[in-house]
Amino acid sequence: MKTKSWLLYALITTIFWGVWGAFSEIPEKAGFPGTLIYVSWAITMIIPALFSLKSIKWKIEHDKKSILYGLIIGFLGAGGQLVLLVGAIVNGPAYLIFPIISLSPVITIFLSLLFLKEKADKRAWLGIILALIAIPLLAYQDPQNAGKGYLWLIFALLVFLAWGLQAFFMKTANNFMKSESIFFYMTITGLLLSPIALFMTDFSQKINYGFSGMYSSFLIQVLNSIGALTIVYAFRYGKAMIVSPMTNAVAPVVTVVLSLIIYSVIPNYIVIAGMILAIISTFLLAKEKNETD
Repeated sequence: MKTKSWLLYALITTIFWGVWGAFSEIPEKAGFPGTLIYVSWAITMIIPALFSLKSIKWKIEHDKKSILYGLIIGFLGAGGQLVLLVGAIVNGPAYLIFPIISLSPVITIFLSLLFLKEKADKRAWLGIILALIAIPLLAYQDPQNAGKGYLWLIFALLVFLAWGLQAFFMKTANNFMKSESIFFYMTITGLLLSPIALFMTDFSQKINYGFSGMYSSFLIQVLNSIGALTIVYAFRYGKAMIVSPMTNAVAPVVTVVLSLIIYSVIPNYIVIAGMILAIISTFLLAKEKNETD
């Protein structure tokens, strides 16, 4: 495996997540609720899971340690997704929620330094710092409402913690189990939480089951799912403290550029500053050597 495989997978993730971000609001605005969007995401995870498992001839690790780590990674990711869609965004302002959540790589970097003993040269550290600065800038949105109370803050912090921990456990698990098995457990846990999302859905309201609602949700969430698979491979071949901030910083750049092209949305100067920092950090991090060099 070439030493830059992590970079290829990380870039695939950022592109797919960036495109997903640009179109992700379409189903909900068309009348397809966030709870059902979660369910559609969980179902689309099956598609890349089948392809990845076929590549290892369906030989899934099922020892106690692999199952434990697989479930931890899966529930942290899927649980965070569910809390974000039905808890944080519903109760609070997106312009504050997303900058908080987007800083989850801080947790990943800290744990990777402490427990995985990962190291980075000065150039990579500069890239990490620029990425961490860029992430909240890219998540900035013009204030439209202040939200009600502070329940949203608790939900946002839970997602921030869950996704930061997930990236760390994902890298740790890649040291003793196949990436394909990790993604299999991510898929299973996503599906296991789907009944909760269905239970929280208000089926008395009008739901768009047409192409602009349900069907577009499935098509858009496929991008999210494929990106989730490739980031597992990125963590397998690269350092968690490099992959995490890089993917979190670059994907929003793709989203902003596409939004500019498709919707003619001119980004705020704060977002533009974040884009510049993210691009610089990408070049710096891309030159970092991984553990197998």
